[in-house]
Amino acid sequence: MNFSALYFRKSMLVLALLGFSSGLPLALSGATLQAWLTVEGLDLKTIGFFALVGLPYTFKFAWAPLLDRFDVPGLPRRKGWMALCPALIALLCLAMSSLEPAKDIYLLGGLAVTLAFVSASNDVVFDAYRNELLAAEERGAGAAVSVFAYRVAMLVSGGLALMLADWWFGWQGLFRALALVFGLIAIAVFWVPAVASAPAKTSAWVEWRGFLVMLVVGVCVYGLGSQFAPQASQAFSPRANQFLKLGFDSVLMLAAFAAALWAARSVRFPSLMEPWDAFFSQPQAIALLSLVVFYKLGDAFAGALSTAFLLRGLGFSAAEVGAVNKALGLAATIVGALLGGWYLARRPLAQSLWPALWWFGIAQAISNLAYWTLAVSEKSYGLMASAIAIENLCGGMGTAAFVALLMTLTDRRFSAAQFALLSALAAVGRVYVGPSAGLLAEQFGWPSFFASTLLAAMPGLALLYLLRQRIETLAARAACHNEVQQQT
Repeated sequence: MNFSALYFRKSMLVLALLGFSSGLPLALSGATLQAWLTVEGLDLKTIGFFALVGLPYTFKFAWAPLLDRFDVPGLPRRKGWMALCPALIALLCLAMSSLEPAKDIYLLGGLAVTLAFVSASNDVVFDAYRNELLAAEERGAGAAVSVFAYRVAMLVSGGLALMLADWWFGWQGLFRALALVFGLIAIAVFWVPAVASAPAKTSAWVEWRGFLVMLVVGVCVYGLGSQFAPQASQAFSPRANQFLKLGFDSVLMLAAFAAALWAARSVRFPSLMEPWDAFFSQPQAIALLSLVVFYKLGDAFAGALSTAFLLRGLGFSAAEVGAVNKALGLAATIVGALLGGWYLARRPLAQSLWPALWWFGIAQAISNLAYWTLAVSEKSYGLMASAIAIENLCGGMGTAAFVALLMTLTDRRFSAAQFALLSALAAVGRVYVGPSAGLLAEQFGWPSFFASTLLAAMPGLALLYLLRQRIETLAARAACHNEVQQQT
């Protein structure tokens, strides 16, 4: 399929708009907000607490089933939420623009958490809409366009927003300008294509009761368990104490999650349990979930300390790293994602998905050796730029194939709930590799660390090899389902 014909069709332009809408709020409640607080002179302890504002992105799978079950009254399925979320974000930005951080810090924090909650909900609905809108052969390209638009939006609300606030608008003016942008997005959403509606199967009371009980039980178990957190011991090194605490927190989070699921099943929360049961009723479900966790693990290991390596390990300046690692890395990721989507669209998904996952998975694993080459060589700007470009290009191709895999694993009856759960599992590796990556780099040095990232990529590739027939079957089933939908 022609590259331009693939990426300039209506469905891709729609995904570009919605992907931009999904990625734009992320930095507003994160880096951009922290920059505002820093400029206003707030202390580091307060600024550090604002890192917790992003928690809704981690736990969005908890209320994703409600977004599957309920639609905005009077509006088509998915479109109602996709219009309402940007409209609410616009109002929140207006409210934040009227505050002064030094005087209204608690109110600002509450609005920021609310903004992150609405933004995470917008992500859930966008992922579900994309899965329902695209034909099977468009999924790779759709994933690529989503990555492209999301990254560009993060650049706008992150780096560009800081420059606009500093040079022209000021912080309050910046948030007012962004409120206007979100208002225009909310209006534009009314022109995107609608997707098929789903009939409600259970009463609203049953759904809300199940959600609230699940939430209360999970929070209570985690809160009570945190009272028994291990204290730092003189018998262990500071790093060993950190690993002890990380291990305890991981076990406690799993216990809270298990208790919440038990409560949801006990009181009946159908919008959560039906997608959960539907996924685990299929063959090799555990192996497929393991693949979701491990496929990008080697890539996550290499990326976890890439900035620290360039600054501390090689002695590049922060400005040099920012210009090359961020700008060139972003461009290479976008190009890689677009190329990966184009490769997937050239043949039917049943024939292209597994080869794309396999070859791009090998490429993103081997590309980590570019950093190993940097670690064993003398300081070189050319080598740095080449390593960053190669690693991000291969990582972008792998991301396009991986998102296409997640869409293929998702049952369209439960698009929001299942995709949110799968994407949360995919983030597990990225969250937990940091401490172990730091220990490996400190104990064995940078060359050995980057060589070991190849080993981290092996479990994902092994699982992918073993699951080839199952993935091809799922891709073929997705294509058949799309043909049936088009005929009906």
